[in-house]
Amino acid sequence: MRTCRFRRGGRELYGAVEGLKVRALTAEPWAGGLAEGPSYRLSEVTLLAPVSPTKVVCASRNYPGRVRETSGSPPAEPLLFLKPSTAVIGPGASIRLPEVAREVECQAELAVVMGRTLTNATTAAEAREAVFGFTCLNDVTARDLLRKDGHFTRAKSFDTFCPVGPVIETDLDPLEVAVSCRVNGEQRQRGLAREMAVDPCLLVAFVSQVMTLLPGDLVSTGTPEGVSTLKRGDWVEVECSGIGVLKNPVV
Repeated sequence: MRTCRFRRGGRELYGAVEGLKVRALTAEPWAGGLAEGPSYRLSEVTLLAPVSPTKVVCASRNYPGRVRETSGSPPAEPLLFLKPSTAVIGPGASIRLPEVAREVECQAELAVVMGRTLTNATTAAEAREAVFGFTCLNDVTARDLLRKDGHFTRAKSFDTFCPVGPVIETDLDPLEVAVSCRVNGEQRQRGLAREMAVDPCLLVAFVSQVMTLLPGDLVSTGTPEGVSTLKRGDWVEVECSGIGVLKNPVV
């Protein structure tokens, strides 16, 4: 099942994607929303971020190739940081480069969408039962500000710095996903989820031991090597196999 969030006629709705059409749901899909509403062609609606999370939890240095690229060392445990909900945008929305940053990067990631409240999970299997599905995420980062500040908060938190979408796929083995990034059609990143140091569901369990995860929250699983800098006028595509392509312009 593929679900989305969309706007039509001033209304924001959740929907079930059926080929080139979307059918409105009666509620959030993880809350049991049913496809009993009207059906629209995708060309007739504006896709939004498929979730409206209370928080976005991300993992740094979860791909060995990315660790080597940054000349860092792999963390003994998952290295977590947060992106605010106000950074979240949907497919087609513009990534805005802040005037105070000169080195803004795109980072393609596979993100987990929570379907149930989860606290203190101890196994990947327990965490998987609370997962609704998976989507694409772009962890936009002001690298120069990260170096200047010495921590993630400002560099990761600007409005528009968290594109998500285009849909959520519920029937997916996350370890079979290939993650890639293209800028203006040129491939910059490619990695396989099975290369992660900590697999997606085990990462969710780890996060739940720190903070309660709520339905609609996102846990993003890290980025592969090949991170590159953005400039105004670029188009960025994040693709996760089995899910789709998240495409955003840079302004």
